Amino acid sequence: MNPSIRLIMVLYAAFLIWGTGNTGQAEETPNSLSAAEQRGGWKLLFDGRTTNGWRNYRAEKVSDGWTIKDGALERVSKGAGDIVTTDEFQNFELSLEYRISKGGNSGIMFHVTEEGAQPWHSGPEVQVQDNVDGRDPQKAGWLYQLYKPVKPAWATQFENQVGFKGSDMDDATRPAGEWNQVYLRISPRQCEVAVNGVSYFYFNKGDAEWDKRVAASKFAAFPQFGKAKKGHICLQDHGDPVAYRNIKLRILSEDGGVADPVDGQLPLKGVVAFPDLKWQGFEGHDENGRITTLRPMALTHAGDGSNRNFVATQRGAVYVFPNDPQAKQATLFLNIRDRVHDWKLDNEEGLLGLAMHPDYKNNGQFFVYYSSEAEPRTSIVSRFNVSADDPNRADPNSEQVVMKIPQPFSNHNGGSIAFGKDGYLYVALGDGGGRNDPLGHGQNLKTWMGSLLRIDVDHRDGDKNYAIPADNPFIQREGAQPEIFAYGFRNVWRLTVDRKTGELWAADVGQDFWEEVNLVKSGGNYGWSIREASYPFSNSS
Repeated sequence: MNPSIRLIMVLYAAFLIWGTGNTGQAEETPNSLSAAEQRGGWKLLFDGRTTNGWRNYRAEKVSDGWTIKDGALERVSKGAGDIVTTDEFQNFELSLEYRISKGGNSGIMFHVTEEGAQPWHSGPEVQVQDNVDGRDPQKAGWLYQLYKPVKPAWATQFENQVGFKGSDMDDATRPAGEWNQVYLRISPRQCEVAVNGVSYFYFNKGDAEWDKRVAASKFAAFPQFGKAKKGHICLQDHGDPVAYRNIKLRILSEDGGVADPVDGQLPLKGVVAFPDLKWQGFEGHDENGRITTLRPMALTHAGDGSNRNFVATQRGAVYVFPNDPQAKQATLFLNIRDRVHDWKLDNEEGLLGLAMHPDYKNNGQFFVYYSSEAEPRTSIVSRFNVSADDPNRADPNSEQVVMKIPQPFSNHNGGSIAFGKDGYLYVALGDGGGRNDPLGHGQNLKTWMGSLLRIDVDHRDGDKNYAIPADNPFIQREGAQPEIFAYGFRNVWRLTVDRKTGELWAADVGQDFWEEVNLVKSGGNYGWSIREASYPFSNSS
């Protein structure tokens, strides 16, 4: 995700389902704003009860062909006409839901002015259509005759690495009669259209590429098309029944920025914790003088009373140093760079997790999660021991592989590991990678992907180098992987245990719009890829 251009929200206990198999969640009240949306500057353009703020194009009021039913603004009869907002908007984010009839067609226009006979003579249109039975070759979510969904380059890159061929063009719409959500951002930085949480395309209104596409479209005949920098939002009457609700808008600044929604300030000040710390063997540049990065992934302690910090880096090294602001040197504790796949090649691989055994003081055991160099697309959870003669050096030859995890793609490997207060090791995984969960792992209990695993590393079951805790939630579920503790994750990047309560917290990386911070419960379903955070995603059901 790109936080500079995305609506980023942190959700507390975002989506909990208690192992019932039910993937629904009570929807928020239609045509309302959450506290977070209000703080973020969102406003309702439709209150669910009246047509206040709307009128027909080049008219003073809304015709009788539009009515309000069950909190939705519906086009119900012939001659209803296109309707526009009474206000004009320049830079903004718009979010709304539509429900189109079978074979139906409508549209959402922006920067509409009223010089022309029709709103589409000036305002670009996001198509609304039943993609199954609709007659128009321009599909729902496309910017009419100008832009259509484009697969991001990063998605193609990850597919090419493993020879996977996914869809080249998204269709995230749900069938006629169901609600679909459209997000539109108009900004001088970059414009975007997304449908049901799936980003379709980006564009820059008025740039050379835009002008080229307009010139090749039917809109070239209308000199005012797409020229206005400010205008009305329009809902089109194309002769078919259609309904709209949850119409929300947030005004952006002239440079396209969002006002800071923070309404409080903690009495804290950040300072450099270890300002003089040097890392053994790390110079910060390569032999060609190019800057290199340390890439620390985990910071922890051993709980052995030694007051030392341990830092795992994505490069394949673990360091140790005194927990003292005056510390000068971080010593190389473990070096397995020769076994760890170079993170620079695929970005999300490498040494990703470190956890010290709860009884480290007595047994000297710790665990790492890394991407294997010898076995491509394989993540390994291994046990190591501290050396017998030096507490600040691990024995690299003591490795015992606890589990190997096949990875379909090089992204979404998860990798954070932690011991719970119950003494079991929790292993956070991603959905296996790609875009839009292409293999459907998020809701599939038959695979480890998209799950948080819970294993007993102090005992063994059969040929496994670990045991399955007897109270794991899906141990009796036919076909389910018994290691699974919770599921429905896209890519758990950070995992932590509350040292006082034992509560388990997981930070799950979203795809396009939402990040999650989840309070994880046994058997919990956290929604992906039916939902991103608490919002429906794509056309999954």
